[in-house]
Amino acid sequence: MAAPQDVHVRICNQEIVKFDLEVKALIQDIRNCSGPLSTLTELNTNVKEKFQQLRHRIQELEQLAKEQDKESEKYLLLQEVENHKKQMLSNQTSWRKANLTCKIAIDNLEKAELLQGGDPLRQRKTTKESLAQTSSAITESLMGISRMMSQQVQQSEEAMQTLVNSSRTILDANEEFKSMSGTIQLGRKLITKYNRRELTDKLLIFLALALFLATVLYIVKKRLFPFL
Repeated sequence: MAAPQDVHVRICNQEIVKFDLEVKALIQDIRNCSGPLSTLTELNTNVKEKFQQLRHRIQELEQLAKEQDKESEKYLLLQEVENHKKQMLSNQTSWRKANLTCKIAIDNLEKAELLQGGDPLRQRKTTKESLAQTSSAITESLMGISRMMSQQVQQSEEAMQTLVNSSRTILDANEEFKSMSGTIQLGRKLITKYNRRELTDKLLIFLALALFLATVLYIVKKRLFPFL
């Protein structure tokens, strides 16, 4: 039966994949959006919510990784976290490009509609207002994306530091294992040497005993049977 923590990790990974796909679908909707700006604003709001949910799940997976008992499992999970963060950064870049593409398309559409008829002064005024509104929306969106990317970079640096610390711990453990292996090999050699010494001592004791018995028998023979 799977441990509760393993189940939590699996569920967290599934939700990360789900939110990632939802973000990609919304970015595609923005890329295909032709207006008005209210529709684009609504789509961007949905994207921000999905990014927020995605970020929370990645942070949750990172916390689960840090709570792992085995360094190898912790290392692998932190690598997954880093991959998810890189994917989120890629989505944020695509989001920014999709916004620029959409706003340029909306601006061109408004210009085309204005050029089809109406008072030139009103057209000029409306065009300026439209450009100012579009520029303001683009600036706000870019600032928001810039803040999110800055936070993501900081989190990536923290994750990288954690990976470095985990690698250092694994290397230290490996060095300890090597040292223990050397000690074990030395102990094995000493035990082998001791066993050989013990066998030699037994053999010498046996020879000494045999020599003693032979001497005793010789003396007894000379005393009891001198004519032999």
